[in-house]
Amino acid sequence: MDQTHLNLCGMDASAALEAVLFAAGTPLSVERLGHILVAGDEDVRLAANTLKKRLDHEGGIELVMLGDQLQLCTKIAYKDPVTRLLEIRRTAPLSRPALEALAVIAYKQPVTRSYIEQIRGVDCSGIINTLVERGLVEEVGRLDAPGKPILYATTSLFLRSFGLESLQELPSLEEEQLEMHLDESHGEEKTEGTLPVQGEN
Repeated sequence: MDQTHLNLCGMDASAALEAVLFAAGTPLSVERLGHILVAGDEDVRLAANTLKKRLDHEGGIELVMLGDQLQLCTKIAYKDPVTRLLEIRRTAPLSRPALEALAVIAYKQPVTRSYIEQIRGVDCSGIINTLVERGLVEEVGRLDAPGKPILYATTSLFLRSFGLESLQELPSLEEEQLEMHLDESHGEEKTEGTLPVQGEN
């Protein structure tokens, strides 16, 4: 069968794989991709080979195979503009929605994305990715529930950024704001902002 026309549920397999990996933003195992695409491991590998060949000859993205895991990454030829983008993201102040999501994680950790979205009432996938990129939040495991959703918690950089020695020093939930002071020792510009604290409503 022509790999480029291998269909999964009426979709082109390599295109479906590309869409899933783009949306994930993190490495996914062949087994997990098989569950998502409703396909066998061999079908996923065939689709991956097709996708890799296509991306090798076009665009700025490549498919990287990390053992049994797959991930979309920027091609090395375009590292300079991507690096500049990441530097801008690291030094830019956190938005109010990002601070609100960070507050939920800090006080309720470990939590899933769906839990954060329940409290905030909006999609938080992009915000969580930003917090992970900034090193303030990290994946700490998976919840023992259907779909095995990722659990998120704050990092040691979060503590340093807010001038805390431990999570026990977080203000009580009755306090409305938490002052944020970015750590100058990491070469980042010191900025001040407020972190709205939200409880469950």
